Amino acid sequence: MDKIVIQDLNLQYPTGPQSLKDINLSIPANAITVLFGPAGGGKSSLLRCVNRLNDIIDVKSLTGRILLDGENVLDPKVDVIALRRRVGMVFARPVVLPMSIRENMTYGLELAGEKRKSRLEDAVERGLKHAALWEEVRERLDDPAIALSGGQQQRLCLARVLANQPEVILLDEPTSGLDPISTGKVETALQELKKDYTVVIVPHSVQQAARIADYGAFFLQGELIEAAEGKELFTQPKVKRTEDYVEGRFG
Repeated sequence: MDKIVIQDLNLQYPTGPQSLKDINLSIPANAITVLFGPAGGGKSSLLRCVNRLNDIIDVKSLTGRILLDGENVLDPKVDVIALRRRVGMVFARPVVLPMSIRENMTYGLELAGEKRKSRLEDAVERGLKHAALWEEVRERLDDPAIALSGGQQQRLCLARVLANQPEVILLDEPTSGLDPISTGKVETALQELKKDYTVVIVPHSVQQAARIADYGAFFLQGELIEAAEGKELFTQPKVKRTEDYVEGRFG
């Protein structure tokens, strides 16, 4: 079953070439979908469209539809704050709030009006467990989040998104600055998370894309070149440009 369906999506910023050109893509529920390809292909722009982050920057034109459970999230009538609770996003560079680990986890919930301590504590533990961080920080929840390692901070950012219990998690190169051990922990966490969430990720390398993809979509200069199940796309791509990129002939 498809969680997100993208139809005829076009995006143009005020300068530069068109970022997205007639994108049509279905993203299944409870799976990891990777968007991969060379820099400048439109992958991050597509993520920003899904939870309306492009609203906060200058866009020349944006047309098409992005259906989340059948509802067009690009409709001006959509409650963007409610949308971003359903569709959380983790960026390449971890940005922790200047407060404790616990407060980082509860901040968004408290802003949304949650005051019950039991609910907040449950959200802290659940989110940290899902992000494979609970065992490492359970005895130091009141320590400053900035004291965590880079890999731990990135997993805290993921846990913070999960505390809000979204339906979809978008990740934009979340392991690009991490060591191999931390990267492995994030990848393992994602395999568990897909049981409960729809995961869409821009990986930091084609090797990572091949490791984690249930489904994959190859982007090149704003165009969707090919989309298929991960095993097929990375072993038997049907399009020559996909094959050349996967095999390292360019990129």
